[in-house]
Amino acid sequence: MADGEAAADDGAQALVRLRQILKARMGARREGLTTSTLASKAKLGRTTVSNALNDRHPRPSWDTVAAIARALGFSGEFIEGNLYELWSSTASARATSSRKPDLAAPVSNLRACKPEPFVGRKTELDRLEAFPCTGTGLPPITVRGMGGAGKTTLALHHAWAQKVAGRNPVWWIDAIGPDAIEAGLAGLAGELDRDIGQTLPVSEAAAWAAHWLEARTGWVLIFDNVADSAHLGPWLGRLTTGQVLITTRHTLAWERGSQFLDLGPFDSKHSVHLLKQLTGRTDEAAVAALTELAVELGDLPLALRQAGAYMAQTAVEPGEYLTELRKGLAGVLPKPPVDDEQQKTIALLWSVTLLTLRLSHPDAVLLLRVLAYCAPNPLPRSVLDGALPARLRVAEALGVLAAYSLVTLTADEVTVHRLLQAVLRAEAGGRRPSPDQAKAADASALAVALLDDAAPAEATSGDVTGWPLWERLLPHVEAVVAHRDGLEPLPELANLMGRTGTYLHARGHLTLALDLRRRALELSQRLHGPRHPDTLTHMNNLAVTLSEASEYAEAEPMLRETLRINQEIHGERHLSTAASLGNLGHALTHLGRHEEALAPSETALEIVRDALGEDHSETASRLDNLAVVHTSLGHYQQALELGQRALEITRTTLGDDHPDTAIRLGNLAVVHTSLGHYQQALELERRALEITRTTLGDDHPDTALRMSNLATTLRAIGRYDEALGHAEDALRITQQAYGSSHLDTAVRLGNLSLLRTAKGDYEQALALDREALDITLAVLGEDNPDTALRLCNLSQSLRRTGELQQALEVGQRAMDIARATMEPEHPELPVFANNLATTYDELGRHQEAYRLKTQALRAAEKAHGPDHPTCANYASNLVYSLHRLGRYEEALPHARRAVALTTKVLGENHAELAVRLHNLAQTLLSLHQRQEGLALQRQALEMAETALGPTNPTTAHIRRRLAAATDDERTP
Repeated sequence: MADGEAAADDGAQALVRLRQILKARMGARREGLTTSTLASKAKLGRTTVSNALNDRHPRPSWDTVAAIARALGFSGEFIEGNLYELWSSTASARATSSRKPDLAAPVSNLRACKPEPFVGRKTELDRLEAFPCTGTGLPPITVRGMGGAGKTTLALHHAWAQKVAGRNPVWWIDAIGPDAIEAGLAGLAGELDRDIGQTLPVSEAAAWAAHWLEARTGWVLIFDNVADSAHLGPWLGRLTTGQVLITTRHTLAWERGSQFLDLGPFDSKHSVHLLKQLTGRTDEAAVAALTELAVELGDLPLALRQAGAYMAQTAVEPGEYLTELRKGLAGVLPKPPVDDEQQKTIALLWSVTLLTLRLSHPDAVLLLRVLAYCAPNPLPRSVLDGALPARLRVAEALGVLAAYSLVTLTADEVTVHRLLQAVLRAEAGGRRPSPDQAKAADASALAVALLDDAAPAEATSGDVTGWPLWERLLPHVEAVVAHRDGLEPLPELANLMGRTGTYLHARGHLTLALDLRRRALELSQRLHGPRHPDTLTHMNNLAVTLSEASEYAEAEPMLRETLRINQEIHGERHLSTAASLGNLGHALTHLGRHEEALAPSETALEIVRDALGEDHSETASRLDNLAVVHTSLGHYQQALELGQRALEITRTTLGDDHPDTAIRLGNLAVVHTSLGHYQQALELERRALEITRTTLGDDHPDTALRMSNLATTLRAIGRYDEALGHAEDALRITQQAYGSSHLDTAVRLGNLSLLRTAKGDYEQALALDREALDITLAVLGEDNPDTALRLCNLSQSLRRTGELQQALEVGQRAMDIARATMEPEHPELPVFANNLATTYDELGRHQEAYRLKTQALRAAEKAHGPDHPTCANYASNLVYSLHRLGRYEEALPHARRAVALTTKVLGENHAELAVRLHNLAQTLLSLHQRQEGLALQRQALEMAETALGPTNPTTAHIRRRLAAATDDERTP
């Protein structure tokens, strides 16, 4: 074996040993300690901890290992000694962890300081320098001041000084809102540890960064332009071992004491000094005029810089500029923009600059007015390419604006100060354009058109290549939509809002998507009327998002209306009609109205297949949708054939790594799980999750769906701990994306409850089932198969927690709804009868239980075939009732069959097999076959302790029964 292979092998063994140490300590503290609670104690993500404790990628970084060890109570000496030695010897850990415990390389994201004079703030800069960056319990430093006072410039110069002084990391966050703050911290996490940035959702990566900073000192964080103290509230209490610098225009109250630095205007000496440097004028007359100008501008740094840049660019005399400025003060502006004095000062400057630029650089004026209607965030320069006939003219105009200090320009982005934007919009609002002015002169309309042209052509879940650009454009779209509110309707605006809504829908941001799609529909109806193709597209898209958001009552009539109009306009066999049929079928499936969903889904497939052919990706989509309907109806063989064909076409047309391929894999896996083909399902689900994570991200709702389905299969094969991590993450992601009242949240709660039940956490399962039922009732109402399922699960949790009478009532209600809403031959219908029968048994009504269980077993055999794993469950449950009735001879073949089926399907180490063996052992003991019975009972106990743990209620029950059988020669 080569040396490199030997080293890798040694590293792998070290990693195994590392996990053993961590899991051993976790096992020693097992009571009340789950992977989820451990993640909370360690202040890490649930997925991160699960990956560290199990053989899954990515390998844990040292910070992850140390955090877990601290949460488990390891001493600092052991962590830094033995545990670190093991970690550092692991080749795979060294390869994938980009940082050791002590940061070596400097980490910073500071942008360059402008190449212009920095004067007038030495006292403030010295004061900032005096604040400590090392230690514990350090309070935040808040720089407060009016707009244009130079807070950001001061903070940037201070940050660069700290970086030169060796502070590390020095990280800048544009803190315009809570999402931006979280994203900024997540960006730091990705810079510190690439694995963290690539594998964790934004929220978890941000928490990881905060935890990383907590364990170190000597760092600097700048939160620029904070608008609300609540936005920083969740973080300030944790970030106390380095320097936190906050800039804000507001008087903010922090939860813990802050050091405040109030930034006002320059003093007159510094104002004149800055103007002299910018203009290069030092003669006595010029200085006198500059001194008066500084007073006129209120010594406001932003105003001084813009005035100085203007005079430098135009070579105008300071006295002449002052005269023009005072003309503006006397009434050149048609309308003062606002009451804010700083904005009035900037408006005054703009009036003078505008007079010059209109004559000499009209292109620059046009671009600046367009930028006024965008967000103050950096805008890709490419957006402006179509604003002028040639890109070179755009570049020249931007250069002029930069020379006048009106914009900040980089190679690919342009930014305008929010204060100047407000002034420009107010000034434009004061003008009344003449009727013959072209619409292109309306800067906000041009901004809409430019953003619409620049936005990526596709923004669906199937095409993620445009997402990075969409993310940069989104704040500008939101800004221009807000600024156009109440103005004349624009077709380009409806189109832009609709396409942005498509992107947001694909990202799982349904609230924002709904808002934009509603606006787009309203605007299109005003412009074109209800039957225009654009209006129909907007209506259809809004209905799809409403359906995704569980707003079915509003979505269904909208879908039916678009279908009706498409049929009238295009006919019964048009692709637009097919799209409406498919969307209606999809919504009806989510509503649990599977019989109704079947016909429109079949017709949609026929139309698409006839129009586009068998091998088209759209045909694959319709095949897959129809397969989902058949799965919901329990037609598993049809679903399997349709799903396999859909997957084959999608792989051929779109590739193995496309998000649509993940959808096909996931849906096909659900069919395999329903058929008891757990290994096939597991392979499909793991691949589907991998593709979805890579293409859509860790915090996307589709990722949550893949995790949830994987958890269901893992639960079926008895891997409860592994399943629990995926189920918890799936619930968290879904709640973050859709909220706590979405139907998908109810599904995730229900799946997590089943896992809690399998692990013996009955009280937790009961609470989860109650919450899932409340959501389902609110969304779907009483008479729905999904509601019946939630009631059925709640009934079982009530039974397990001893609330038998309520369990019976709820279980009977579940079965009544299921019988009324499901086909008589539906393969899931026996579940309701079987579960109700278990409650009858608990109440001592064994004859009624026997009758229902017998019906359930026969129905399952007919629906699934005699060798399906679900038949083992029904047969085993029937054994219990036969025991209570004293019919042991009749119970014996059922008990043996349950053991044989479970062993065949689930293997010899499954928790369910322990239950089946226990039932068989009890049957044999009842028939006085003690030797075989005791041997099987001991085997069942050993298996339960391994699979479920020694304290699980099922394990405890099996142990008690073994003790009773061993100590008592009588029939148990």
